[in-house]
Amino acid sequence: MDFEDIDISSLRTRFDELNSKVLNITDFNSPESKSIISEYNRLKETIETYEEILNIQKQIEQNEELKNDPELEGLVSAENESLQSKFEKLKQKLQLLLLPPNPNDEKNVILEIRAGTGGEEATLFAGDLFRMYNRYANSKGWTVQVLSISESDTGGIKEIIAKIIGKGVYKMLKGESGVHRVQRIPVTEANGRIHTSAASVVVMPEIDDIEIVIKPEDIRIDVFRSAGHGGQSVNTTDSAVRITHLPTGLIVTCQDTKDQHKNKESALSVLRARLYQMELEKQQGEISNIRKSAIKTGDRSDKIKTYNFPQNRLTDHRINKTWYDLENIMEGNLDEIINEYILSLSNSWYQETACGS
Repeated sequence: MDFEDIDISSLRTRFDELNSKVLNITDFNSPESKSIISEYNRLKETIETYEEILNIQKQIEQNEELKNDPELEGLVSAENESLQSKFEKLKQKLQLLLLPPNPNDEKNVILEIRAGTGGEEATLFAGDLFRMYNRYANSKGWTVQVLSISESDTGGIKEIIAKIIGKGVYKMLKGESGVHRVQRIPVTEANGRIHTSAASVVVMPEIDDIEIVIKPEDIRIDVFRSAGHGGQSVNTTDSAVRITHLPTGLIVTCQDTKDQHKNKESALSVLRARLYQMELEKQQGEISNIRKSAIKTGDRSDKIKTYNFPQNRLTDHRINKTWYDLENIMEGNLDEIINEYILSLSNSWYQETACGS
């Protein structure tokens, strides 16, 4: 996509149409209203980004005229370098905004992380992955709610299920589903040998009640006392909830709070997401393959990313790109990595569109 090829006039016309509709909305909770508002906000951001690009382009051109002055040449060159960097980032942002939106992009997500091959080291890595995503969510102003967690004896995580709430969560995290491989020296390794382990990550959009209907007769709800580390009871009341979906056999357990009602709501939220995911898998073979590899195998040979700690590098095997800043990445600084992957998909889409036109 070239910046000059954008038909901004048609976008402005559509934005004006949506603006009129937004002003006349009376029921902001209806599906139609939500769709109008979502498109309105996306187009508003698109046009504002386009205009910001034009302003930066104009500043760069004006600065170029000042380069003839020897006293200003160094200052102008430094400013243009900064402006050019911002210009390129905004072009990338605009390219993403112009992609056809996924109807699930603005939804909250259910994040599932499971330790795969590698024993205790795999559980420690699963815990590191969750902390990384948790820090990334915090940097975005998103809210993370842990719905279910199973810890290992070494303090790692065998399995964790969490809900992440915020704007555009699924859009940013949907590409994280798959097997994540780690290469490092475990804390328990006395001889300093590098081990390879893996953990699986699954990201699913949270589904509203109106999209997946769960009939009361199709579920069995069991309540029991929450169990802590080692199996001891941590509650004196039956607050933990286990929901079994009878038609599919899916079982969801939640014991995050001492409130049975809240645990039931959380478990139903996870169940809806899983049922919706099953429907998606029937229609989209690629999603089925991702979930099967991520959940059923967790095999380190079937990976989307490799985290090599001795070399301080992260490699995304899907786009063949490597970053040598792993320590910073594990602190939750994921924007560049995630945007690179999304941009690779957008480039493929634009190429296919151009070839098909």
